Amino acid sequence: QVQLVESGGGLVQAGGSLRLSCTASGLIFSINAMGWYRQAPGKERELVARIIGGGSTIYGDSVKGRFTISRDNAKNTVYLQMNSLKPEDTAVYYCNANLQGVYGTRDYWGQGTQVTVSS
Repeated sequence: QVQLVESGGGLVQAGGSLRLSCTASGLIFSINAMGWYRQAPGKERELVARIIGGGSTIYGDSVKGRFTISRDNAKNTVYLQMNSLKPEDTAVYYCNANLQGVYGTRDYWGQGTQVTVSS
């Protein structure tokens, strides 16, 4: 069974920084992509950032220039460095991985970690 475990959320003042981590564990043959999505109350889940196998990255428009995604392939871990945080960044952040496991290739999700930015 594959699990994604997130850490690093919390409460921070506007302008501050946080770093999220997500590690995939279990019987994993290969990871195609890992990324972060977020969902604020009353809103749909949206892409924050994604990194694919070759290292290419995609960012949501609202976080470009402030957030950086990176990945440690040896540790099956993805990081999200969030700088210049704004109150509108407040949301539950979910880790996502598209990977090949015993059940074939599919998406997996973490349990979510709360990020709250105070003004």
